[in-house]
Amino acid sequence: MGFFVRIALVSALGTVCQAGFASAQEYPSRPVKIVAPFAPGGGTDFIARLIARKLTDRLGQQVFVDNRPGAGGNMGAELAVRAVPDGYTMLLVAGSYAVNPSLYKLTFDPVKDITAIIQLSQGPFVVAIHPSVKANSLGEFIALAKREPERFAYASAGSGSITHLASELFLDMAKIKVTHVPYKGTGPALTDAMAGNVQLIFGSVATTLQHIKSGRLRGLAVTTPGRISAALELPTMVEAGISGYEAVVWHGLVGPRAIPQVIVDKINREANLVLRTADIDSLLATDGVSPAGGSPDQFLSTIRLDIDRWSRVVRQASVRLD
Repeated sequence: MGFFVRIALVSALGTVCQAGFASAQEYPSRPVKIVAPFAPGGGTDFIARLIARKLTDRLGQQVFVDNRPGAGGNMGAELAVRAVPDGYTMLLVAGSYAVNPSLYKLTFDPVKDITAIIQLSQGPFVVAIHPSVKANSLGEFIALAKREPERFAYASAGSGSITHLASELFLDMAKIKVTHVPYKGTGPALTDAMAGNVQLIFGSVATTLQHIKSGRLRGLAVTTPGRISAALELPTMVEAGISGYEAVVWHGLVGPRAIPQVIVDKINREANLVLRTADIDSLLATDGVSPAGGSPDQFLSTIRLDIDRWSRVVRQASVRLD
């Protein structure tokens, strides 16, 4: 290749890079889409719409939500990760995103085919029992279950759901047997737990805590490393004697692989600022979670760790989809 040809190619490449950088610097110049891979009305949709509204104010362009439910969230995820990596299509992921690789045959790599942007929220499951169970602590319930194996049953939102796996992780670490009763969603699972048809449930703060306060359920622990302000009386699983146990409910933003770093940095910066605004704590508290934030690398690490954690639980408990 001749000298002048090489100079021309280098010059052309530099022009393209400058154009790409300029485009990234101007981001966003049109509306931005957040794909929510579940139906409207649920927790993921709520978080997606909240962050979309807040980012609209910060970015100066409309950020809107596109609900694409189906296949446990995989339909929307596949759509988003196959999008052009220009920052104009993002995906709102929940903790179930880290479960799906162990349960579904995915058409994409859940780590290599994404750009992690930011973890938005975090929160616990609340471990609760029916008041008829003669246990006032998690330790007492474990002792009862060991004395009377298979007497008790626990409810989940369905086989393969995050509540199913969080429960199975607890049973394995506590070395007890409790019969799994899967339901088609959180609502019917919670209803049967309050009726005493099942004795144990891992529920979200938003749906479960009100029934603990009313006396229809008895709270035993929370699954995060620290206690929560909404129920400071509830110990963590570690404090209750299950050393090393952790199951965090989280949501975050990812995009297709290879989004320009300057765009990732801008979205991450603005979202972190959103998570520090005065009203965000109370808004997220309505869904039973609190602000998270942090760097893209921190969020990617969380996704990797949870994929590994839940894959072990799926294998050990021989979990299958309904």
